[in-house]
Amino acid sequence: MNRIDRISAILIQLQSRKIVRAQDIAGRFKISLRTVYRDIRSLEEAGIPLIGEAGVGYSLVDGFRLPPVMFTHDEAIAFLTAEKLVDQLTDGPNALNYCSAMYKIRSVLNPREKELLESIDDHIQVFRRPGDTGIHPDLNLMQPILKSIDRRFVLSVQYHSRYKQERTDRELEPLGIFHIDNNWHLIAWCRIRKDYRDFRLDRIASAALTDIPYSQSHPSLKEYLLQKRNSLDSRADKLKLVVISINQSKAFWLDHQKYYNGFISQSGIDDQVEMTFLTSSLESFARWYLMFGDYATIIKPEALKDRVRAMISNISEKLE
Repeated sequence: MNRIDRISAILIQLQSRKIVRAQDIAGRFKISLRTVYRDIRSLEEAGIPLIGEAGVGYSLVDGFRLPPVMFTHDEAIAFLTAEKLVDQLTDGPNALNYCSAMYKIRSVLNPREKELLESIDDHIQVFRRPGDTGIHPDLNLMQPILKSIDRRFVLSVQYHSRYKQERTDRELEPLGIFHIDNNWHLIAWCRIRKDYRDFRLDRIASAALTDIPYSQSHPSLKEYLLQKRNSLDSRADKLKLVVISINQSKAFWLDHQKYYNGFISQSGIDDQVEMTFLTSSLESFARWYLMFGDYATIIKPEALKDRVRAMISNISEKLE
């Protein structure tokens, strides 16, 4: 990216947030802080009304607005791709809101970019994996959750617990939402359990914003997940090392499930794939291993081999 394009992009970034740190600009464009300061000075010399405070960041004077933004071809395609993802991976009201926003975006595109989106629209599709339920399309879940976070008001939900097979009423103080393995998750402080909990959005039957303020301050979702990761890292010495070898032609069976069982790494040896895991439960790993054990070999530990032998012996007795 040349300097003129970068300075223009910095100006757009400054309008996108109330305050933008120099470190954020440097990280986005992979430039030094010295270069950021030079680019900011160029904007000021061009008459852009900027406010800068050491240790805080830069902001535009209230009331200043940029002229209509022109999008590149790549940016226009990115918007279209995002529209497909939002339509399939979020709830109905959120998808409708994004569709409305896309109409506004399309309205500022030049004729060539509009033709590009029309011609490529049928060449981008997003599908769910078979069996994935997703968020019920008629439920409005995301907007109340995000409004709850913004206003710091308690969220009242009806939640279906798969473990107990019952529906319960919960009052939650949300931290944030994230998407993983084709499911949306809500991390929130549960006022009943007095602890942070992970709620799957596809198991929430209803959500309503109340006028009850949060009972306490909470970390951001990013901070919470980092704390959880550090906690898991600190317990790594309690995990058990497992190494197995499986026929290369059958290794694809484990592609999705291996990550749930502590997968660390793998390497190819002749017609075998050697996989390394760190597991907290040899019992659970042994039961998973039996699903494909006729094509695999346990290299270590001996305790896992013993447990599998015991399971096979019990199974044999029940087949007599």
